[in-house]
Amino acid sequence: MARARNQVFVAWMEREGWTAPALAKKLDDVVQDLTRRSGAGRGLSEITVHKWRSGETSWPQEKYRIALEEVSGLAVAALGFAPPDRRKKKPMPVEDEDPVHRRSFLALTAGSAGGVVLGPSVTAGVGGGDVLRLRQQLDALMALDDSRGGHDTLERTALAGAQEAVALQGKPATQRTRQRLFSLAADYTATAAWSCVDARRSARAQPLHERALHLAGLARDPVATMRVWNSVAILAHQRGAHAEALAAGQAARATAITRRDPLFASLAHARIAIAHAHLGDHQSALRSLGHAEKALAKADPARPRPSWIAFYGRAELHAITSIVHNRLGNSPAAEAASHHALTTLPQAFVRNRAFATARLALAQLHQGDLDQATATTARIFPLLGGAALPGRLRTLLGDFHRDLITAAPNAPVAREWADRHRTHWRRT
Repeated sequence: MARARNQVFVAWMEREGWTAPALAKKLDDVVQDLTRRSGAGRGLSEITVHKWRSGETSWPQEKYRIALEEVSGLAVAALGFAPPDRRKKKPMPVEDEDPVHRRSFLALTAGSAGGVVLGPSVTAGVGGGDVLRLRQQLDALMALDDSRGGHDTLERTALAGAQEAVALQGKPATQRTRQRLFSLAADYTATAAWSCVDARRSARAQPLHERALHLAGLARDPVATMRVWNSVAILAHQRGAHAEALAAGQAARATAITRRDPLFASLAHARIAIAHAHLGDHQSALRSLGHAEKALAKADPARPRPSWIAFYGRAELHAITSIVHNRLGNSPAAEAASHHALTTLPQAFVRNRAFATARLALAQLHQGDLDQATATTARIFPLLGGAALPGRLRTLLGDFHRDLITAAPNAPVAREWADRHRTHWRRT
């Protein structure tokens, strides 16, 4: 039976620009650095790396598993490796390893793994474990954003994470670890900036965007850079600077990651579509939407990506399509797109579901269906479980209220809506 290729590991190597010879040399260097001595092993061959890629070897030696985590900042399981199932008659091969060498290596690296310093020449440094811990904490913040949206606690916690990532630069670390720390600092700072954008605190968001771009540049991280430009585009729309939003979307599209991963390219095209719609360029908006759809169709959903981009997929593109059609005055198409978004949106994205519901209500209102539109908005408030609405959502509901009064200034339904939802809507 043919063995399954480790596509996750292959994708990681391609994304990070590693060749088999270069990665083999780097892992050997890390092993020597961790043990503080040269000749810590017999040397890693590029042939072994090819065996990892092909799936011929499913579980590298202990020292190289630790080195892989140091270099990648990921757990080996996140790179597609798994220990063999001992219950199978013919388990996939595991690299041979001298148990004496293994125990020696684990003892020598205990300082990195558990904070124990062995010997006066060893200085406590920063390694893959620190990077992984910070990344896991960032993932938890992304989950909080998905459920509650931007708020003070999210912003403060993200800024604390960025501060810690920068502070760790003061400890001994490999160059790749330093780059990953700068990348994490950029992501944490971008998270804080996004929290301000979602809360509509633009004055606080702008300097954080600038800081995040600076850190992403130090990290040479096109993914973090693209993330910041995506957020800058949304902030620009809040300020009414739609030409600036277009430029930010184009800057996002110009980052290297959009050439390597069509999912990021799709998001950039979608942001450009919104900007064109705000600027009244009907054809360009629809053309950019088409580019976003084609790129998304090419994206591999199983490809490892950072947690911040998890929101983007078919459902979010439907939601953006609703925004574009609403701006272009095509309310029936906007309503249909909102229904598609709500049907396909994963349950974890509570805040985005609230937004899609509000967009659906606007599309219904703009078609003159006042009763249905007001009934739709009533579904929004329970979604966040009593938490304060993010500033962007409050503003969107303010737009709904304004359009409702404009459409039917003397209708009882308009007064009833305001009386019923004013407390939830204006809560900060």
